[in-house]
Amino acid sequence: MTTSAPYHPTSHWHALDDGRVQCDICPRACKLRDGQRGLCFVRAREGGEIVLTTYGRSSGYCIDPIEKKPLNHFLPGTPVLSFGTAGCNLACKFCQNWDISKSREMDTLMDQASPEAIAEAAVRLGCRSVAFTYNDPTVFHEYAIDVAQACRERGIHSVAVTAGYVCPEPRAEFYRHMDAANVDLKAFSERFYHEVCAAHLEPVLDTLVYLRHETDVWFEVTTLLIPGENDSDQEIEAMTEWVVEHLGADVPMHFTAFHPDWKMMDKPPTPPATLARAREIALRNGVRYAYTGNVHDEAGGSTYCHACGETLIGRDWYVLTDWNLTEEGACRSCGTPCPGVLEPEPGTWGAKRQPVRLGGVGA
Repeated sequence: MTTSAPYHPTSHWHALDDGRVQCDICPRACKLRDGQRGLCFVRAREGGEIVLTTYGRSSGYCIDPIEKKPLNHFLPGTPVLSFGTAGCNLACKFCQNWDISKSREMDTLMDQASPEAIAEAAVRLGCRSVAFTYNDPTVFHEYAIDVAQACRERGIHSVAVTAGYVCPEPRAEFYRHMDAANVDLKAFSERFYHEVCAAHLEPVLDTLVYLRHETDVWFEVTTLLIPGENDSDQEIEAMTEWVVEHLGADVPMHFTAFHPDWKMMDKPPTPPATLARAREIALRNGVRYAYTGNVHDEAGGSTYCHACGETLIGRDWYVLTDWNLTEEGACRSCGTPCPGVLEPEPGTWGAKRQPVRLGGVGA
């Protein structure tokens, strides 16, 4: 058991004329009186300012394959040290990590580690990158940035797994320190975002456009398809057309399967055929790299050359089964480049999931 870390100061807030303080980290713009917490529960008002209550504390650490984030074009086959904290700035009824993102009693469950300790652990464990995941790094903005800075000093990459629901100023600050991201585009309708996530679609689209046109961050997009909610042909058509027009054909899209959880137990699991259909629509609309996830589908999980159809990277779940890329990252058959952050040889981590304890080191 660990003791609570001191509250950490933040900078993205401002005082209001009525005595409240507004948090400016995300479009929710929580307005707080002393002692109150935002919807995320981890950014709170103390002593006239907004503080982060989870700095240096994690819900746990695990070494995953990078493909699990999912990122299929970023250092394929390599291990990533993954961790999250607590809290979330969305309220998705279908949250698959609700025990972490919605937790209100994390103090006795958390490992503690300084940013330097996490970077050192990644080096020691042979991880090529560290991922901020399980809950959204937007709510632990300051901790994530400090970890990313420590990792960069040690040659370790930083990966954000995020819903992209963030304000422009903190977004620019955050992504200056990231190397890759997977953005969860939860649907392509304002209705879904409002009714199911208590949020809005437009800020997420703004984040995607920002990443594509204002940064060098490698990013991929994921949509969890929920039967009867966001899986219609019409919505997938509109989403994939928007991606090609505004982000380009080379941004990979992942369509993943829902399972009943949290406050959406009345929906059935996503049929594999729904994912295959979404992938077909994406490919037909010009998305060059479309994938299925959370189901066993070797064809839907593999990477193909968009020019000649050659299998570039074969995958069976998270295991790489084929590698037909040159040292420069081009198709061996026709020479067409494969976009991404690729190395001459793939990693060999495979599908292993390895929980690790940092045990308060450096906290």
